[in-house]
Amino acid sequence: MKNFPLFTIVVAILCTSCDKKEKAIEIATTTSEKFCIVIHGGAGTILKENMSDSLEAEYNHVLDLAVSKGYEILKNGGTSLDAVTQTIMILEDSPLFNAGKGAVFTNEGKNELDASIMDGKSKAAGSVASVTRVKNPITLARAIMEVSEHVMMVGLGAEKFAEQNGIELVDPSYFFTEKRWEGLQKAKEREKIELDHAAAINYDPLIKNQKFGTVGCVALDKKGNIAAGTSTGGMTNKRYGRVGDAPIIGAGTYADNATCGVSATGWGEFFIRNVVAYDIAAQMQYKKVTLGEAAKETIQKKVPEMGGDGGIIAIDKEGNIVMEFNTAGMYRAAIDINGKKIIEIYK
Repeated sequence: MKNFPLFTIVVAILCTSCDKKEKAIEIATTTSEKFCIVIHGGAGTILKENMSDSLEAEYNHVLDLAVSKGYEILKNGGTSLDAVTQTIMILEDSPLFNAGKGAVFTNEGKNELDASIMDGKSKAAGSVASVTRVKNPITLARAIMEVSEHVMMVGLGAEKFAEQNGIELVDPSYFFTEKRWEGLQKAKEREKIELDHAAAINYDPLIKNQKFGTVGCVALDKKGNIAAGTSTGGMTNKRYGRVGDAPIIGAGTYADNATCGVSATGWGEFFIRNVVAYDIAAQMQYKKVTLGEAAKETIQKKVPEMGGDGGIIAIDKEGNIVMEFNTAGMYRAAIDINGKKIIEIYK
């Protein structure tokens, strides 16, 4: 056996150890740096010819602001839950979208707000429906998930819980916007013109061929945890305390680290009946299909076959992003695992 100086042997061992450490650090960095985010501001009949340049610029600005905020949280090591919450708050604070400040009016002239959030790691979830004084419903949904033993709260009870847990409440007048009020008056007038029989009481003229302004966000953080959230002002001119899919876990919102996170926007009744958000995750789990394949099956086939329309945003555990919709447009933005930003409105 050839004799080597002790110094040479020590250096060789250290170098080998260094190589292993460097490789370990490289692997750890690769796995922990995978993070991304996607948002939507509603799907529906969104056409370029109906949009002024200035209004389009406003939408793009808020979408950019929101998705960038969430991405920054993730980049700095924040959780997907924090990214989803704070991103949706920005969308709720904008009068452009049908959520929070921009909520539409019910037939009674009220603004009723719904929201939900889900943690893909624990599968914990929280949701709220029909509140009228909660400034940012997504914060209440999260509090319900984290502070209470319940999943869903509604109406006055939910507002009492919000008050007890320091969630910001506002006077209902905060949600008034002239644009949404005019929308209600037009809906009522159209209702009178188009229908003059008893069935009119159950008819919402804006239920078809219009924009569904629900907002939502899905995020994957550096620890591999997925979270999803959705918030909405519901449907213009709705009656009877109607609630759509946004606050329904499995319909408008779903998250599971093993598969994906989903936030939906569309004709709520059909998204509830198709259990849209969960259906996409279930297809991935049981049929072993990709996120893209599952989303296409649900949004382009199952929902339309039943008579509904709308769209979803989703992220799978590998950081693949899908924005699938069957309407003329969907306000949407994303920043993928490579840091590439996309902001789009039309099909």
